[in-house]
Amino acid sequence: MQNQVVMRLDVILPTYNRQDLLPSALNSLFAAEIPAGLEVTITVVDNNSTDGTRGVVESFQKKFGERIRYHFEKQQGRSHALNAGINATTGDLIGTIDDDEEIDRDWYRIAFEAFTTRDLDFIGGPYMPRWSMTPPEWLPPQYGGVVGWVNGGDREVPFDHDYPGILMGGNAVFKRSALMKVGLYTTWLGRTDKGLLTGEDEELYGRLLAAGAKGMYLPNLKIYHHVPPERLTKKYFRSWCFWRGVSLGLLDRTRRREVPYLFGIPRWQYRSAARGLVRGVFVKPKEAREAFASELALWDFLGLVYGRHFRRG
Repeated sequence: MQNQVVMRLDVILPTYNRQDLLPSALNSLFAAEIPAGLEVTITVVDNNSTDGTRGVVESFQKKFGERIRYHFEKQQGRSHALNAGINATTGDLIGTIDDDEEIDRDWYRIAFEAFTTRDLDFIGGPYMPRWSMTPPEWLPPQYGGVVGWVNGGDREVPFDHDYPGILMGGNAVFKRSALMKVGLYTTWLGRTDKGLLTGEDEELYGRLLAAGAKGMYLPNLKIYHHVPPERLTKKYFRSWCFWRGVSLGLLDRTRRREVPYLFGIPRWQYRSAARGLVRGVFVKPKEAREAFASELALWDFLGLVYGRHFRRG
């Protein structure tokens, strides 16, 4: 006798030219334990790839059948791909991971227990890095998010205005009803071939909180994120921080934060940039991490100014 299905989870996996990493992500999704009462379907959204992505998915379909589906989305951009996957599915829950990640074996169980035992609209968890090389000594821990190294601690805490971060879309599960209520990912933010905009997760997170949605950070809802060598360079960190600043500047055009502003920029950003300038140019920190963190604060600020006042679109 089959277990009665209590919930259906659609995992949306957007991908673009990652035929080498995609099998690891899919293997983790099929290796994880699925608890009784949960039905899981994987939808891979091919975001206009030019490599062998479709062939990778078809090879998994031969083994797993209807448990994995292929969906093509020509419009470039992570937000477009996520929305296409969400619109192509009907499950009670929507999970999102990226194509350079692997889920923990308990990922489904943690998610299922959260939504069947608590009144929640969304959940998220930590990103554990899988380094392709020894991390450089200059890498500041407070900028770990640049390479997908995000850890909110080892305690369960609510996602609210006191949480020192946001819900990251590479490790998230939503009630479909909550997403339908607030709307899907905005498509004018997010990474494309035109730049490293990173604000689509933050924008959606803000709408969820504004709508009164209940979220929880769960430390056991883990994913493992591949960190390639090309992202462990100062050039990449500078670019990422600049474009994150641009993203926040664009967001500030449409959603003013409840903080004091000066010339369209939150006043605390000036203080942060000034501290970075003083520490980076005049004080000369002894530790490489501290020195580079000071420099990155300036790149954040420059991007914010550009996004707020000069970026078109």
